[in-house]
Amino acid sequence: MRFYDTATAQVRDFTPLVEGNVGLYYCGATVQGMPHVGHIRSAIAFDQLTRWLRFRGYRVTVVRNVTDIDDKILAKSADSMGAAEAPGVVPDEPWWALAYRFEQEFAKAYDVLGVQRPTYEPRATGHIPEMHALIQRLIERGHAYPALDGSGDVYFDVRSWDKYGSLTRQNIDDMQAAPDADPRGKRDPRDFALWKGHKEGEPETAAWDSPWGRGRPGWHLECSAMVTKYLGAEFDIHGGGLDLRFPHHENEMAQSQAAGHGFANFWMHNGMVTFEGEKMSKSIGNTVSPADMLAQASPRVVRYYLGQAHYRSTLDYRPTSLQEAAAAVERIDGFIAKARAKVSGSADVGQAEAQFVPAAFGEAMDDDLNVPQALAVLHETVRAGNTALAAGDAAGTEAALNAVLAMTGVLGLDDAGAAGAASAGPERAALDALVQARLQERADARSRRDWARADAIRDALSAAGIAVEDTADGATWSVDAS
Repeated sequence: MRFYDTATAQVRDFTPLVEGNVGLYYCGATVQGMPHVGHIRSAIAFDQLTRWLRFRGYRVTVVRNVTDIDDKILAKSADSMGAAEAPGVVPDEPWWALAYRFEQEFAKAYDVLGVQRPTYEPRATGHIPEMHALIQRLIERGHAYPALDGSGDVYFDVRSWDKYGSLTRQNIDDMQAAPDADPRGKRDPRDFALWKGHKEGEPETAAWDSPWGRGRPGWHLECSAMVTKYLGAEFDIHGGGLDLRFPHHENEMAQSQAAGHGFANFWMHNGMVTFEGEKMSKSIGNTVSPADMLAQASPRVVRYYLGQAHYRSTLDYRPTSLQEAAAAVERIDGFIAKARAKVSGSADVGQAEAQFVPAAFGEAMDDDLNVPQALAVLHETVRAGNTALAAGDAAGTEAALNAVLAMTGVLGLDDAGAAGAASAGPERAALDALVQARLQERADARSRRDWARADAIRDALSAAGIAVEDTADGATWSVDAS
């Protein structure tokens, strides 16, 4: 198994620090607003990674943080004071209520798109003592200092750490000033805030007592304190979006290593989502949200689209993107539905967890999580399964079906929403019973040569989104993704 490590700019062999166990931390959301498509793409990428590691037999501990105290959260809460009811605005909403409200929106989006819950999901506000301990350690080691202007801020001294800039391969003198606090209290404009002293006008509830005065943590400090609590001073993989490499991850790495922690063995970053080749921006009106996508397509289709590109590449959204993804999902689901009907008497059907994925699929996933190549293997297996179906090859059909189910399970497609022909559970069973009863009515009508009645039943099913296909063994059905 090999992954690209941002810190070394190389694809490296992956060996966990503790045999059989993997510690994975990836950055969650700053819950100041609704989730955007970049958040969800990142979560799906690291969900795919987690699923693959577990499929390969590792015990994986996943930590994804929630940043629930931040300048933007406080600013949005302040804007709500005295504001009228409006979309996305709750009048006079305290900062902590706003953060919790949007945290729940993220949880809903993750759940509907099949992103498994992490082992731990710590909130920044629940780990203030750990942050104080980390700041004190950095001060004692000569890498941090209280603000020179007595504001109560505490800064990381970037020039005290000779490896600063190594993650993104930058020279300190070429960097811009850190914009997170008043530069008058800094030794160097690039020094970044570990602790922010309480300012006049800020809510009293947004400040905690500390050895340096009341205040709140800096953004970068939060992740370092939380990951070391749950995964230790050194762990296997730190992930996040490409936009977090600088300054967030650069600063995380610097303050953690300066504190004497080995920190992450691998740094993995997923690429951005663009709109027809351009960066998404509210100002030019070319954004598309997860909610927008889910209004156009099923969760299974949206998950397929957001997870289909190589995690390190840019994913470009076009108006036809979801239609293309829907067609791909329909090919997969159409085969699954027909194959299940064909081999429904076999005791092995549906036991995908006990099956091996095709060797080529495993090789692709082991090679820096090459999902596009893995999907190519999935679709080739679907084609082979359809060939076996047409030839009446029950054994070949069953083998292809179980391989397809194993691959869709590894990719998380089966957990995306309740839609999709491969979804198991009581909803699927109930739908199948209802459709089968209608298909039996249609078969009876055809046997009586009542073609008008048979066509009416088929048209009614089609209007409800059910595609019917007549085969030599009788009619089969699938959900029409178009």
